[in-house]
Amino acid sequence: MIKITKVARMLAAARHMGPELEQKSYTVMALLDGGMLRRHKSWLKAEPPAIVVATIGSLSQLLEKQILKLDSLRVLVVDEVDFLFKSSKQLSSLRKLLTSYSSCNNRQTVFASASILQHRRFRHDCIQQKWTKGDVVHVHVNRIMPMPACLYHRFVICGRKAKHQVLLSLLQSDLPESGIIFVGEQSEKSKKSGQAPSTTAVIDFLRASYEGSLDILLLEEDMNFNSRAASLTDVRKGDGYLLVSTDIVARGIDLPETTHIYNFDLPKTAIDYLHRAGRTCRKPFSDKKYYVTNIILSEERFVLQRFENELMFHCEELTIETQG
Repeated sequence: MIKITKVARMLAAARHMGPELEQKSYTVMALLDGGMLRRHKSWLKAEPPAIVVATIGSLSQLLEKQILKLDSLRVLVVDEVDFLFKSSKQLSSLRKLLTSYSSCNNRQTVFASASILQHRRFRHDCIQQKWTKGDVVHVHVNRIMPMPACLYHRFVICGRKAKHQVLLSLLQSDLPESGIIFVGEQSEKSKKSGQAPSTTAVIDFLRASYEGSLDILLLEEDMNFNSRAASLTDVRKGDGYLLVSTDIVARGIDLPETTHIYNFDLPKTAIDYLHRAGRTCRKPFSDKKYYVTNIILSEERFVLQRFENELMFHCEELTIETQG
């Protein structure tokens, strides 16, 4: 969200400076999560913004308290819309935003995502549920190739106990400029039994065994807002990093320095794979090669093949020699 706010402010400033356009100031305000209701209220009163960037949660909080009203809303952009409609936590608030807090007749509505698969059904629902006006237009940027041509996919088959050592061997041979290591979410059963999450095990192993120059950082769902912000600040300092994360990083975070993605655990769906892979290969006009490497068990090969068929990419098998 911070990245989106920064870009919005750059665009607002560019429009303000345009000689052929009306000289007008466009204020951009970011509504951050984390108990800042009173501060947001004072900011909104002092200088009402023309553009608001917010999570569904923070926006709904202000709307419910009637601190913010959308009577004059002209454009509503909902990013990662497929994820929001699948999220039980977000769905109720999103529906209220689309139908109760604002009217589709008075606004232009833009739904954005890299992975709305059933486009016709979604378009039909938009009209039927009155989320949008009746003249819905589907804009598909790249209909043929979901994955960039300079992105290479690989996999290594190993036993469960060898996965950490395989990851280390890959890091030593790849020498990534910066990388993200995706680990599966901890199950509720594992939490209740008091087991440490997989992210902790990977972080502890790398800090004990990895001898490279990259900073080893953690970002996961259960971290509080300040801890997440601190990790992202460290990532964006410009030095190389190895970010160990759950799928919280798979959407909406722009880290253009990332050259390698490692799926320590396979994602649950092809859509999740697409979004994980999309964290790399983000530098415009770059001719570099970027890599997504999957560390899988033999029985998971058919799952990866299903992802290949659905997303139309080829995955090359690697043989890794591990030490010890």
